[in-house]
Amino acid sequence: MNDERPVVTATAAGHVRLGDDLTVQRLGFGAMRITGPGVWGEPPDKGEAKAVLQRALSLGVDFIDTADSYGPEVSERLIAEALHPYPRHLVIGTKGGFLRRGPWHSWRADGRPSHLKEACEGSLRRLKLERIDLYQLHAVDPRVPIEDSVGALVDMQAAGKIRYVGLSNVTVDELTRAERLARIVSVQNRYNLRDRASENVLQACEQRGLAFLPWHPLAAGTLTRSRRTLDSIAARHGATPGQLALAWLLRRSAVMLPIPGTSSVPHLEENVAAAAIALSDEEVAAMAG
Repeated sequence: MNDERPVVTATAAGHVRLGDDLTVQRLGFGAMRITGPGVWGEPPDKGEAKAVLQRALSLGVDFIDTADSYGPEVSERLIAEALHPYPRHLVIGTKGGFLRRGPWHSWRADGRPSHLKEACEGSLRRLKLERIDLYQLHAVDPRVPIEDSVGALVDMQAAGKIRYVGLSNVTVDELTRAERLARIVSVQNRYNLRDRASENVLQACEQRGLAFLPWHPLAAGTLTRSRRTLDSIAARHGATPGQLALAWLLRRSAVMLPIPGTSSVPHLEENVAAAAIALSDEEVAAMAG
């Protein structure tokens, strides 16, 4: 991004609704990468991690997504250290249902009701909240019926500890089964310019009025395909390929709520500036092709 261009705020992207009474900017912040390498342990520079969070708010970002497994526990704790007491407009979503034993590929689903209730209590303590605005089942545990897992979140919601329930990494069938027990307001699945395997889930969210939070939204490492097309469009807008990937998501659907993450303030500003990129129909088609 050209450093001489003014920094754009997240408000340029419009809004998306979570439930009945929460409205947030359509470009949020994913707090996975404020942890250590491999999403494990403390960040190399704790001051920079906190600065990223604080800068996100100053740029108009009002939705932060995290999980108890990021660190584990590190991301949630840093959010509270950097931002508590929270401004009234800030919405924090977190997730439970994944266990960590080490960096990167050591994730294991745990959807037992007892674990989810304990995980939610832990997130409340670390985030210094009495109620979590959006609590999401991080993954469906193949050993536990999704009805049991969602039922635990319904219990926590009835106890006043969860405002709204969301899902992550689910199929349309799993979403439908969960909706028989709870009001689901959002789904967070992997989706980006190069990976649209969850297209049917996005369509279900559009039909039902649910927010769709695409994780891995920048398609990092996969944008080299059709790079000539991307480079041409990027040059036209004075943008980076990553910014185009975000702009494409924002054009793709009105329920889309991208949550790009970073550990760098300049990269954060670059991501947020993508909200101001107005792609033409021809550019959107060319990128999708």
